[in-house]
Amino acid sequence: MDNTTTEETLHRTLNHYALISFKDAYWSVLSKEREEFHKKWLSGLRAAAQKVDIFQATESGIDLIVWSALSADDKQDAAIFFDKFALACKPYRHLIEINDSLWGFTRPSQYSKARSKQEIDPFSEERKPYLIIYPFSKTTEWYLMSREARQGMMNEHIRIGKQYDDISQLLLYSFGLQNQEFVVVYETDELTRFSNLVNELRDTEARRYTLRDTPLHTAIYHPAEETLSLWK
Repeated sequence: MDNTTTEETLHRTLNHYALISFKDAYWSVLSKEREEFHKKWLSGLRAAAQKVDIFQATESGIDLIVWSALSADDKQDAAIFFDKFALACKPYRHLIEINDSLWGFTRPSQYSKARSKQEIDPFSEERKPYLIIYPFSKTTEWYLMSREARQGMMNEHIRIGKQYDDISQLLLYSFGLQNQEFVVVYETDELTRFSNLVNELRDTEARRYTLRDTPLHTAIYHPAEETLSLWK
């Protein structure tokens, strides 16, 4: 019997990050009406995915980041999610603007056989205080190198990451699906410590082969209702 596990048989998740701002019309309605919108919109978002978290954004022009996570083992799961997400947002497009979205699928790393203890569980009920996400792409030269050469550089990258074992990561693959190749997601208890990690990774050899790793989006976690109440 062939015990080889093919990529098709592995459990996948789809993770979608919507960058959302409130339109001027949102501020023209009464606070009670905004609160009612929050409840109905959140209910619709939760009906679209297995887990939904809403973060307070920290950048100009973005108010919220909505993280939707779902199992995506069936080929129709992605289509069903996007339909439900659109239906959840459609009644409120006069109030909210979806400025951008980053999304991709999980899959095992080709550079590490064991699943990392620092890997984020998208369905966890617990979240760290801070979320950082960004699109990421490698250069053509990276993919034209031998597997052994790439593995050597990634070993250095992994070694440094393990020194920051309080920082969790989720790597999403979006080759051919969006403009980037990956969506990189981090959770951390301390922003300055995460900044130190990024600074240290800049000195690694693999950095030569980074084509794009911006824009970065940093957000603050509260339970969804609490996040929305900031704009009630």
